[in-house]
Amino acid sequence: MSREINEHTAGEDLLIKTSVRLMVPFIQLFGLYVIVHGHYSPGGGFQGGVILGAAFILLAIAFDLKISQKYMPVTVNALFCNLGACIFIGVGVLCALVGGLFLDYSALDRLLPLGEIEWHSFGIFLVELGVGFTVMSSMILLYWNLSSGGAMDEGL
Repeated sequence: MSREINEHTAGEDLLIKTSVRLMVPFIQLFGLYVIVHGHYSPGGGFQGGVILGAAFILLAIAFDLKISQKYMPVTVNALFCNLGACIFIGVGVLCALVGGLFLDYSALDRLLPLGEIEWHSFGIFLVELGVGFTVMSSMILLYWNLSSGGAMDEGL
């Protein structure tokens, strides 16, 4: 009786792992699309970051926490979190330093005269990228901590 259960579980496990291996690259690509097109269409940094984070969480659920940490090491995850916050704050402070308000992208035209509209679009893109990095890494870190009970060496 237990042999039938183990064979049945092994088949489901193979199906889940194979489907996750196939889905994760497309999920990540869609997450990047949502971040990049956030200033043109609905979506943006937060939504794209959640989608990117969900891809790594899906890896941890289907395989284990160590596989998820193999593809996104803890140090790289911390780097993305800090880099995203620095991009967001850096763009805002740069706008203020050149004479505008915080996140007043048209002030960046004083640095390099591309046009206020172009700087507004590029500034929003940078902010969306920073938010996406921070949200992705925060989601991954929250899942790792909650699923491992704070030890981050075990999975579900």
